[in-house]
Amino acid sequence: MEITRDNILIALSEVQDPDLKKDLVTLNMIQNIQTSNDVIKFTVMLTTPACPLKEIIRKDCEKAITKHFGDEVQTDIEMSSNVTTVRTNTPLLPGVKNIIAIASGKGGVGKSTVAANLAVALAKTGAEVGLIDADIFGPSVPTMFNCEHEQPTVTPVDGKNKIMPIQQYGVKLMSIGFLSPPDNAVVWRGPMASSALKQFLSDAVWGELDYLLIDLPPGTSDIHLTLVQSVPVTGAVIVTTPQKVALADAQKGVGMFKQPQINVPVLGIVENMAYFTPEELPDNKYYIFGENGGRKLAEKNDVPLLGQIPIVQSIRESGDAGYPAVLKDDVTAEAFRNLAESVAQQVAIRNANQAKTQKVEINT
Repeated sequence: MEITRDNILIALSEVQDPDLKKDLVTLNMIQNIQTSNDVIKFTVMLTTPACPLKEIIRKDCEKAITKHFGDEVQTDIEMSSNVTTVRTNTPLLPGVKNIIAIASGKGGVGKSTVAANLAVALAKTGAEVGLIDADIFGPSVPTMFNCEHEQPTVTPVDGKNKIMPIQQYGVKLMSIGFLSPPDNAVVWRGPMASSALKQFLSDAVWGELDYLLIDLPPGTSDIHLTLVQSVPVTGAVIVTTPQKVALADAQKGVGMFKQPQINVPVLGIVENMAYFTPEELPDNKYYIFGENGGRKLAEKNDVPLLGQIPIVQSIRESGDAGYPAVLKDDVTAEAFRNLAESVAQQVAIRNANQAKTQKVEINT
């Protein structure tokens, strides 16, 4: 077969994206085709830099080229990405492609730890990431990111004063903890807490982001409703631990997002503290809180199990030291990296297959 642009596209139209179940040409993922002698060069534009199937897609492309043009032809494939979005154009956060709610039914399940490590893991893949600490009454982001004494600066934008988020480990951060002394309790009624979240959304300079994660308070509260009424949320990630009492509350969290009047897609379940692994016995697993509770919750609600995060001493130490565990090189870091790939994968699938996200219009 003659090496032409059209023939290259014919060859690559046999390669499917395993998640989106369509071929790369139809998905417009093949770009910048160039030919020189017996070298075929092109770019595969993935839906996220955190794509876990990157190497599978690359090898499938190489096989398709060899099949159609022979073994003597060389391929030079660049794997790039452009994170997808289905957000409608809104004046609030116009440069943010995906807003992801990180929620839990109850406190103490490690939701903020998951949110912090997920944000850093996504940023490490090359994505532009922001994190809002919307747990107004128990902010933990300043501690987890080792910036407890930082204060955001204010800059004028179009005649209005805007807050510049703190940047740490490649993530843009906002938290009430940056704006109040760390030892002071935030004693506010619900509307005041909701107002703080609105300010983080509207008065901070977020710029262009692929993913903005919202670390929500435990349970289902005013702040949850404020979020879904203020901005179109791409999807929600529910964090739980395996024991029965946590699963019962996590089910309520899933139920809230699935209510017809809210209708925010649940991207999946994260089972935190899934098992205990001693540092000196890294291959041993002890299911001290029960086994596969998160998996069963995911199956019950027909949503993916995004990851199972072990409970190890280094996670607690990393959180206290302000150095997220995903920045290390151990079993926990690998678990969070895999989680980031799974979340990014589900966002891409959701954006390809489901309707545009809309703000929730309900009277409360």
